[in-house]
Amino acid sequence: MGVGKTTIGELVAKKLYRTFIDVDQEIEKDFGMTIPQIFAEQGEPFFREYEQKKTCSLAQEKLKVLSIGGGAFLNPEIRKACLDHCIVFYLDVDWEEWKERLDLLVDTRPVLQSKSIDEIKELFYKRQSAYAIHHSTLPVRHRSAEEVADFIVDSLKYTWELYEPNHK
Repeated sequence: MGVGKTTIGELVAKKLYRTFIDVDQEIEKDFGMTIPQIFAEQGEPFFREYEQKKTCSLAQEKLKVLSIGGGAFLNPEIRKACLDHCIVFYLDVDWEEWKERLDLLVDTRPVLQSKSIDEIKELFYKRQSAYAIHHSTLPVRHRSAEEVADFIVDSLKYTWELYEPNHK
């Protein structure tokens, strides 16, 4: 949450000539309302169930760049679908840097609203165990979105070259 997944994902997709999909934006389109409105009107359990169906379905589409919600990867079904069908990059940011972004995040992130700084810190660290399961990690501290996107693209190209079948 708030690490730059959408911005970086859009850049990666552009550099790889792929379609970018932000799952939260797709859910908002499906309902014609924002995520906070869905939380308020339908409740978090309803949202999480719909998020699971949508994300697991999108994860199976080939040649797409997905950005999933910060809480989505906590769901074991979503995590499994992503790990089985996608290359998962974890954009790592430490608590101190992330805390500096809170003012930009609180209004649009329902899970942060009405929480104290201690509760938010607990949530941040609680999510780390789920985020630790990925294919590749990239610390984003002091890196621009462009630098992070370039690293991801270079990593993917290198991996494709390593694993491309040798045609003789």
